[in-house]
Amino acid sequence: MIQPRFKDSPHFRNFWENGNGKQLIEFSGAQVSFRDFEKYAPFFYHVDETGDEVVKDVYFTKKFHEASREIEHYVRNGVSENDFVPESVKKLFAQTQEVPNWLDYNLLKSGAELCMRSNLDSLISLRDYCLIGGYDYAYLNKPLIVTEALKKGAVKRLSETLDFWVNATRYDALEIHAKGYEFAIKTRLIHSYARLSIKKHYKDWDTENWGEPINSWDMMATYIGFSLVFLHSLQKLGNTFSVEEEQGIFHLWKYVGYLLGIPEQLLPDDKKQATEYFYLWTSLQPPSDKDSVLLAHSLLNESLENPILKFEFQRKNLRYLHICCTWFLLDDEVCKRLQIPEVSYRKLFPKSKILFNKIYDSLVSRDSRIKRGNKDQMQVLKDYLNITQNSNFY
Repeated sequence: MIQPRFKDSPHFRNFWENGNGKQLIEFSGAQVSFRDFEKYAPFFYHVDETGDEVVKDVYFTKKFHEASREIEHYVRNGVSENDFVPESVKKLFAQTQEVPNWLDYNLLKSGAELCMRSNLDSLISLRDYCLIGGYDYAYLNKPLIVTEALKKGAVKRLSETLDFWVNATRYDALEIHAKGYEFAIKTRLIHSYARLSIKKHYKDWDTENWGEPINSWDMMATYIGFSLVFLHSLQKLGNTFSVEEEQGIFHLWKYVGYLLGIPEQLLPDDKKQATEYFYLWTSLQPPSDKDSVLLAHSLLNESLENPILKFEFQRKNLRYLHICCTWFLLDDEVCKRLQIPEVSYRKLFPKSKILFNKIYDSLVSRDSRIKRGNKDQMQVLKDYLNITQNSNFY
């Protein structure tokens, strides 16, 4: 039986006793313990079998672009009982088109509004806390390394993450056949495709230590990044949010997780539950390794490679600002493990951001902030998509 093998390691104890883990416990009122470890540990070896069967039946039986077009048709139009399609496809769409009885559309709306209202702070949080902080968990990164995601480049990876996040967090985005719903289904099948490819081609995959590739427990941790860690980051940057907005964030990502095939018992309802789940999962993860450092530096240098900003001094300045935010949002110990460069005056930008947020919140109405945030986030996404779709860039 799997054990919480790193629970006595310095990196685990420092995070939960002195670092951001301690802050998450204070933020959430969580009561962390290993009492439920055996209840959740089997999910380290559990995967989305429904998604895997669809990939075997559709993607592995025809050309990739043909399979993608077929799935896109089902996503946008649904699957009827009379359609001549594999049973696995019927099963997938029966599950994703059955709206769970716990779904609350008002909470989805509140969660989406907080994502938009927080404007560029949302994107800073995703990049400089959630994404780069996730690189500190060495086993979680293994699928990225073995599928050679590094070779795709950070601009492309960031663009894909941004495309998914923005499209999942707009008004009515998760309605059946809508854009966010479509992204969730496609992402689910990309995960299955990657998992099956890893199992087929990568003979050195260490299942005992790393779990199954893209397993359900790792998926849970990733989506806690989009909810709990995201909220904690917004708070650190001086954003405030209502109880309903906070509930909305967890509800939104619970539903996205449901569409992605993550077992419902792994999807937290609130920050207390999320912190308690996250505590158990982190006990299986060793700290950064050399691959983690490569991923982190690829992300940091994305600002230099990305031609959205015209001049080199602008790109260097943007990289500097992201480094400042990373040091501000993550534990110093994590930054040192990931070999984040030391920079001078690194607290100046985050501290000025906090001051700006307090003034901005008091002067500008909530509705205006939501509209402005949506507009600015859509513009950032548009810029990234223009770059990645430009064949000259690759």
